[in-house]
Amino acid sequence: MKYRHLFFDLDHTLWDFEANASETLHDLYLKHDLAKRGVYNFDSFFNKYSYHNNRLWDRYTKGFIKQEELRWKRMWLALLEYKVADEALAKQMAAEFLELLPFKKNLFPYTVEILTYLKNKGYQLHLITNGFDAVQLSKLDSSNLRNFFVEIITSENSNSLKPNREIFEFAMAKCNATNTECIMIGDNLDADIAGALNAGLDTVFVNHLCIDAHIQPTYMIHHLQELEDIF
Repeated sequence: MKYRHLFFDLDHTLWDFEANASETLHDLYLKHDLAKRGVYNFDSFFNKYSYHNNRLWDRYTKGFIKQEELRWKRMWLALLEYKVADEALAKQMAAEFLELLPFKKNLFPYTVEILTYLKNKGYQLHLITNGFDAVQLSKLDSSNLRNFFVEIITSENSNSLKPNREIFEFAMAKCNATNTECIMIGDNLDADIAGALNAGLDTVFVNHLCIDAHIQPTYMIHHLQELEDIF
């Protein structure tokens, strides 16, 4: 085996964040009767939330904002798009969102099958995620994925973030592994692919969205089953 340690990203790679976030936000949309507040179209509201979430996550990973600001401002800015300037509501919805989200169970097709396949072949499977500890562990437990992974490295327990080199070095040290034994598997070209390459790891870009890659990974796949062709 060329690699012994396979480092997976979680959100957008295995756990379908968009589907789960949409379900969660729709629950809150109904609970808080946002249609009566002028938020008439849920799909439009979710698109605006996703835009602000992605933008704020980018700022968070670059160290410009803290976790708490990310958590509530994505909701606040989405509501402001509809002139709902209610900070208390935004903070309440943000808290409820994080309470409900981890219990959603949507995974990308073939997630359980590929993890089972890789584990049965003797690979050591680990996670490297920029998510928050409690939230990510709840996601793993709710979707019955936790037992697949030996080490779960988060931005909190590593005191670093992808794409910083330090989080990958922390992960390798945790696994007592060298970079030539490891490979990073993820969907984000900047955080997962560029970050891992900078740390000397080979990479698999999981290109679910079929986008043009501005960074050259070691391998690129469009469906998780294609990992069987690599491993």
